Amino acid sequence: MSWDGLSPLLMLLRRKQQAEGGVPRSGVTRPLGETLSPLMEGPTPQDFVSGSRAEGSWANLQHWLKEQVLGRAQSLAKSPSVSNYKRSDLRLLLGVLGAPLVPVPVSSDPIPHLSIKNMPIETSSAQYIVQQYIAATGGSKLHSTIKNSYALGKVKMLTSEFETPTKLVKPRNLSKAAETGGFVLWQMIPDMWYVEMAVGGIKVHAGSNGKLVWRHTPWLGSHASKGPVRPLRRLLQGLDPRIIGSMFANARCVGEKIIRGEDCFILKLAGDRTTLLARSDGPAEIIRHVAFGFFSQRSGLLVHVEDSHLTRIQSAGGDAIYWETTIDSSVEDYRSVDGIMIAHRGRSIVTLFRFGEVAMSHTKSRMEETWTIEEVAFNVPGLSDDCFIPPADIRV
Repeated sequence: MSWDGLSPLLMLLRRKQQAEGGVPRSGVTRPLGETLSPLMEGPTPQDFVSGSRAEGSWANLQHWLKEQVLGRAQSLAKSPSVSNYKRSDLRLLLGVLGAPLVPVPVSSDPIPHLSIKNMPIETSSAQYIVQQYIAATGGSKLHSTIKNSYALGKVKMLTSEFETPTKLVKPRNLSKAAETGGFVLWQMIPDMWYVEMAVGGIKVHAGSNGKLVWRHTPWLGSHASKGPVRPLRRLLQGLDPRIIGSMFANARCVGEKIIRGEDCFILKLAGDRTTLLARSDGPAEIIRHVAFGFFSQRSGLLVHVEDSHLTRIQSAGGDAIYWETTIDSSVEDYRSVDGIMIAHRGRSIVTLFRFGEVAMSHTKSRMEETWTIEEVAFNVPGLSDDCFIPPADIRV
């Protein structure tokens, strides 16, 4: 599978050459010295009206909500056609599913050996489960030989339903409502990654140079993320055992659950208050971000990931509005790639719940993504730090 007629490696090296030539890779030019508004994760008004693109974007909150939520519900209720869904949902799909991040920063240090001394049983149990996972995916010695990686995949996305206090709207033909596309993902230790996704004729980019995380969309241009550098959530979907192990090494074991017929341990990890405050911006406050990993008791592999984050938006002189985004991802079809077990198929279901302090004002959207991995490679020659330089219009 090629990417715009180029191999993925040539595509990435072309980005490097463009950066060296001073061309903004984002394709958006800005006046020198103009700052970029921070990237807000999830569906905030910034996903549609942001920063330098529109003065007083937060002041346009009520207008945005009326147009995006109430207006959309009315149009879909009158004519729930496939074209209506595609027009109104593609930006939201890519905004939510394109490049979400994990709740917490992940250390690049080796995972410490299991120790139960002076440690709560929930924490020591989680470390034991993570050690089993590391062994099941190839072992820490083999993991330590991986310096960079590449993955190429296909995706299919759709909004499967939209709910208001009085109506529930679904597309008449789910298969025709789906948008198809693909993505290419590069990663290099420590903390550097780049993903490019094209769906329904729209291309989005996101990346990290190890110091900051950024995202580019055609409707917003380039935006930097607030808070500490965090990995791409897609890596948790069975694509990077090292990051999965490092992240859940600090988790707590909170119980067991049967997932697709498999008895699984549940590990829970929550973003700490300091990280949440660092990620908050202006009237948008991130209240919580929690992740759950479900590890098979039989194989030791990660088979399901859930995460949920809640954001509170306080408009000037108005009531607070809350957005709760929940992503449930199945992780399947593990195959050995150079001795490391990598998941090659899965499905994510997103529930986007908006509610406020006023009764009967909620809306709920349900989105779905199925994905398959076409190619995976480790230790790709020619990959360097320069391949992960942020777009030229982001000032470090």
